[in-house]
Amino acid sequence: MSDPQPRPRLLGIPGALRKASTNRQLLKEAIRVFGPCDYTEADIDFPVFNQDIQDGPGIPEAVLTLHAQIGAADAVIISSPEYNKNIPGVLKNALDWVSRVKGNPWQGKPLALIAASDGRAGGERMMHNLILCVMPFRPALVYGPEVFIANSSRAFGEDGRLIDERSTKNLTELMSRLREEIAR
Repeated sequence: MSDPQPRPRLLGIPGALRKASTNRQLLKEAIRVFGPCDYTEADIDFPVFNQDIQDGPGIPEAVLTLHAQIGAADAVIISSPEYNKNIPGVLKNALDWVSRVKGNPWQGKPLALIAASDGRAGGERMMHNLILCVMPFRPALVYGPEVFIANSSRAFGEDGRLIDERSTKNLTELMSRLREEIAR
């Protein structure tokens, strides 16, 4: 009897630090619709990037952990809010820090980008800038359908699931495409 296929290892990176962030909820929904997998949620609560830290005490352990988590994952999902029509500083800071560690764990890594924001566009403007921020790392961007959850504080039911059927359909399709990309 052959061994069953190993479960895909997914890493979720929330673009907000708040524990009750709707982007953490959206990551949980993404994992639910993705199906069986081994899921890890990253912690990006790092000091602001400063070359003096890198040159002095060195790259923080939390950054090294994230770098290793990206490398070990079969795919990564970033779920981010939109702050002032752009990506949150904490997410850009995490991307910058990881880029300072030797080796590029992003290269060829399947990456899905989703967004939840309390504004009416659901993070649409932020997404363009996030794509620009990750492209230098050359991930295998799994793009479309776009998942932008507007008015996110009212987008989830008490059970934590998305209320809007279209959003759930788009998220399910995107996660199916991510699963296909992993299988390649």
